[in-house]
Amino acid sequence: MYNWFNKQGRLVQCILLLIPFVNWLIEILVRGDKFIKKGGVINLLMLILAVVSFGILGWVDLVWCLLFNNLLFAA
Repeated sequence: MYNWFNKQGRLVQCILLLIPFVNWLIEILVRGDKFIKKGGVINLLMLILAVVSFGILGWVDLVWCLLFNNLLFAA
């Protein structure tokens, strides 16, 4: 899921992160995939934050994606 998200165009990424419930779901799937493949404390913390933030992290990642073309702490 992480690779799929990064292969999308910047506009598609921003649209996915702009829609309220979709951004929360995308955050959980991308962060979960990243944690399963790479492991690590930061990836685990970001996954937990994505689950409990109910989309707030998605808005932060929308701005981050606009500026740097990837998700916060997911590079």
